[in-house]
Amino acid sequence: MTKPAVKTLAILGASGHGKIIADIAEQLGFSVSFYDDAYPNKKNIEHWPVIGTFSDLLNVPSTNINVAVAIGHNNTREVKIKTLAKNGYTLPILIHPSAVISKYAQIDLGSVIAANAVINAFAVIGRGCIINTSAVIEHDCKIDDFTHICPGTALAGGVCVGRSSWVGIGSKVKQLINIGDNTLIGAGSLVVKDIPSGVIAYGSPCTKVSDNS
Repeated sequence: MTKPAVKTLAILGASGHGKIIADIAEQLGFSVSFYDDAYPNKKNIEHWPVIGTFSDLLNVPSTNINVAVAIGHNNTREVKIKTLAKNGYTLPILIHPSAVISKYAQIDLGSVIAANAVINAFAVIGRGCIINTSAVIEHDCKIDDFTHICPGTALAGGVCVGRSSWVGIGSKVKQLINIGDNTLIGAGSLVVKDIPSGVIAYGSPCTKVSDNS
C-alpha cells in the first residue's frame, strides 16, 4: 500500500507563536519549515529550519504547500494573509488536538486554535484569528477577522469582538458585551460594559485609557 503524501506547511514568522503553530501542525501530520525576513542571519528556530524570506516563499508554487502566518501583530498578519491568498496559497485552519470545538461553531481560514481552547456552540471565529492557549469562547460569540484572543481569556455568551482587536491574557468579558474594531484590552481586565473601536482599555472594571493609534 502506498503511504499518503506528507502535508507540507510553511510558517511565515520564526517567532514564539511560530513554535506553537509548528507544534500544532506536526500533531496534525504536517512537515514544517519556516520563512522569515531575518533569513539568512536566522537559519533555525529550535530544531526547525528557516529556509527563506517572505519573497522566497512567494516564489514557491502555491500548489506545493500550505501556509500559516505566525505574526502576532494583527494588522501585519492581515496584510500577509491577504497577499498569500491573492497569490493562491492555502491557509488552513489549525486546531490543536486538545481544543474542544462545538460542531456548531464556525471557524474561517487561516485561524489558529491553540491547546485547551474551548469554542462553544454557534460561536463564529473570523479569518486569520488567534484563539490562544486555554481561551474560552462561549456560545454565540462573534470574533471578527484578524483578532487575537490571548491565553486564559474567557468570553461569556454572546460577546462580539471587532476586527483586528486584542483581548489580553487572563481577561474576562461579561455576556453580551461588544468590543470594537482595532481595540486593545489590557491583561487581566474585567470587561463589564461595551468598549468602543480604536482604543486601549484595561482594568477592573475595564475602561478606556487612550486611543489605539
